[in-house]
Amino acid sequence: MTDAVIFDLDGVIVDSEPVWEQVRRAYVAAHGGQWQPDTQHRLMGMSTGEWSRYLSGELGVDRTPEQVAEEVIEEMTRRYAEHVPLIDDADRVVRRLAARWPLGLASSSPTRLIAAALTATDLTDAFRTTLSTEQTAHGKPAPDVYLAVAQQLGVDPTRCVAIEDSSNGVRSAAAAGMRVIAVPHSAYPLDPDAQQRATLVLPAIAELTEQTIATAVGR
Repeated sequence: MTDAVIFDLDGVIVDSEPVWEQVRRAYVAAHGGQWQPDTQHRLMGMSTGEWSRYLSGELGVDRTPEQVAEEVIEEMTRRYAEHVPLIDDADRVVRRLAARWPLGLASSSPTRLIAAALTATDLTDAFRTTLSTEQTAHGKPAPDVYLAVAQQLGVDPTRCVAIEDSSNGVRSAAAAGMRVIAVPHSAYPLDPDAQQRATLVLPAIAELTEQTIATAVGR
């Protein structure tokens, strides 16, 4: 039985992970830091506070975490004002599922960017509740944001299905006790342990249907 479906945003509804990588990689280079081969992989799922501290501390950016967060988010907001990269069919899928179940959004994006993305894609009214890991103690892979969204929806986490793309996102939702349907980005494949934690793995968001959710719950 499924009482609610909870979506991630980046990589599931909007193809923003490449944009995040471009913006943060350029920012690190411009401020004296050193981007590492595993940096993007490590950043996926981190909250704003976590990734801004990581850029400032671990990568050697010559700005405080507060400055890093403000300046990177400002550039992401500018990019979103020009174009929000909606993943093909994601809006149609969200609206179809919203007619069947209450939907929540559990995102690592800052609240400001969640609002901008949902406004640009005309999906604001599809979600009963939205939450950024800015508002939780820990980002993904900790379960905090998924547990909080389930609580806001008034449902048992174990009766929720989560839709995720990243390894840390899958780990987060699974740790919250949810069934997880993963739709990984071709450029950012799942780690083996995350692949095992996912109940189903789909090649594209267009394949997310009421039937695939029923299949995931039945496993």
